[in-house]
Amino acid sequence: MRNECTRRTLLKTVAGAALATPLAHAAPARRLKVGMTSINWGFRPDDAEPGIRDSAKLGYHGYEVFGDSIDALESKGGLRRILEQYGLPMPSGYLNINLHDPAVRKAQMENMVRWGKVIKGCGSTVAVMGPIGVSRATYDFKAAKANIIATLNEAGKTLAGLGLVAALHQHTGTSVDTEDQVYQVMEAVDTRVMKFGPDVGQLQKAGSDPVKICKDFLPLIHTVHLKDFLGERYWSGYSPLGQGKVDLAKLLDLLEKADNLKYLMVELDMTRGAPMTPMECATASKEYLQKQGYTFRS
Repeated sequence: MRNECTRRTLLKTVAGAALATPLAHAAPARRLKVGMTSINWGFRPDDAEPGIRDSAKLGYHGYEVFGDSIDALESKGGLRRILEQYGLPMPSGYLNINLHDPAVRKAQMENMVRWGKVIKGCGSTVAVMGPIGVSRATYDFKAAKANIIATLNEAGKTLAGLGLVAALHQHTGTSVDTEDQVYQVMEAVDTRVMKFGPDVGQLQKAGSDPVKICKDFLPLIHTVHLKDFLGERYWSGYSPLGQGKVDLAKLLDLLEKADNLKYLMVELDMTRGAPMTPMECATASKEYLQKQGYTFRS
């Protein structure tokens, strides 16, 4: 019969499948580098050096410092000095910005220029736009939307003039938080100067689907804050990677296809009294990513 297999053919097929099985379950090759953000160690300027030191020790490929710390660090000898001391690059910097109040827009642009020059001098290519918090109970997104778009567009042009790519980072409890707000803003901004830098854990916390949102805006993604969300007491509900509800495996496969993305920036909101130290959290996330095929510096 045409479909009948000889015993020799069957044995060859079974043997081939057996040899192929380990490869089929092996982690795929990965191109993206893995960095760390500073808030795993804390939000104070003095937390920057321990974070940079420990991230370098663990073999992370880069570090991201927050704008609120930049001025203080510059007054104490500069951020670049610390990065160079531990041999760690800074591919991106997180710049806090008020998007919703037009009365402070001029001051926000002054911050963008001052901080932008610092992170550019530290080797950054991406400026992460982190909206400041709002009172979500009284916040009117519809009324604020025009100001948000105008401020993002101006910030994007300002930072482009410094040689930086600006990317909006939607953030829990801020002017751009929910899935609907993300879509409305990203579909209205000038994407020639304003890209997307999602935080996948915060998308999960807001009740959104991080995989869907990242897929829809994949060509615009230039940076990612990679964290998990568990909803428990510590770390503002987040958790080390692989311990929460975010579909990280699917997200990682997707993000590997983002042409403009070079780094995944691991993040966890440090809280005092947590059951794991910052170093232990960073180690746990590293171990999870190694199982997904990511490599770290030796």
